[in-house]
Amino acid sequence: MRIDRLLAGLFLATPLACASNPQLLRAEPTPVALSAPGALTVPAAAPAHAEGDLRVMTFNIQSGRQGLDKVAEAIHSAAPDIVALQEVDVRTRRSHGLDQPAVLAQRTGLPYFAHFRTTTLYGGDYGVAILSRFPLESVEQHPLPVEPGAEPRTVARILMKVHGQEVSVYVTHLTRRPFNGNIRVRQSVAIMKLMDQDPRPKLLMGDMNDTPDSGAVRLFKRELLDAFALRGQGSADTYPLPILPSVRIDYVLACDRFMPKSSKVLRVKASDHYPVVADLTLLEPVKAPTAEVVQAQAPSAVTSP
Repeated sequence: MRIDRLLAGLFLATPLACASNPQLLRAEPTPVALSAPGALTVPAAAPAHAEGDLRVMTFNIQSGRQGLDKVAEAIHSAAPDIVALQEVDVRTRRSHGLDQPAVLAQRTGLPYFAHFRTTTLYGGDYGVAILSRFPLESVEQHPLPVEPGAEPRTVARILMKVHGQEVSVYVTHLTRRPFNGNIRVRQSVAIMKLMDQDPRPKLLMGDMNDTPDSGAVRLFKRELLDAFALRGQGSADTYPLPILPSVRIDYVLACDRFMPKSSKVLRVKASDHYPVVADLTLLEPVKAPTAEVVQAQAPSAVTSP
């Protein structure tokens, strides 16, 4: 391993921590699912998409510590249809009692949202979340394997209809670095087992806390397309470091029912992570031929003279 990558991993150990007091952790996460299609203070920015196209974003918002207004502005300016969020607070003391997903839904014009708690922290809930332009048909979450006493981790699955098709969006935040790559591999295996049972078009977005050449991310990419690796523009690094080399640990991954068109990392100072945006095309499902078509395509019987 290159020494600069090792040092970068060591540096990541501190700021990526979510819950420093293990007594505050709750082992059985419970979702807080919300939907707010009411009046919005900020109109949704109109996405310049053709029919079938979709813009998605993943963003670790660091509990809005650098200002929730900055997070909202970064999201609203990018005009995504779906946003996967990590490190999201609901009514914690450090976020001044705000329900961050509800506030962001209001300020970004993405009216449908859900929060998935992994931990009770600072007197409130902490976890991952989703914002969406499309109504949420159903939400669920599944605990991921962790080391004993470690911070709980989860993967959320959100079902929504996108351009007339049912789509499953998965949101996660894997265990932080360093020295625990094996647990992230186990988490990747658990997520892929869950996704393999899902016949719908699927997206997986989140902070994987690992680089593209890691075992955990390579497991994902066996079956999913890495939008930035295929169509990325500019630097791929999503976690800037002041002295050591920056690293890429946030991803938009899609099944082959999606065609990546472009992707970029937004250099906005709204968190300790940069958000990733990807433009995708949701492909039409392949329809089985009807009986009439099959009969018409069948070779005609040849009668011997």
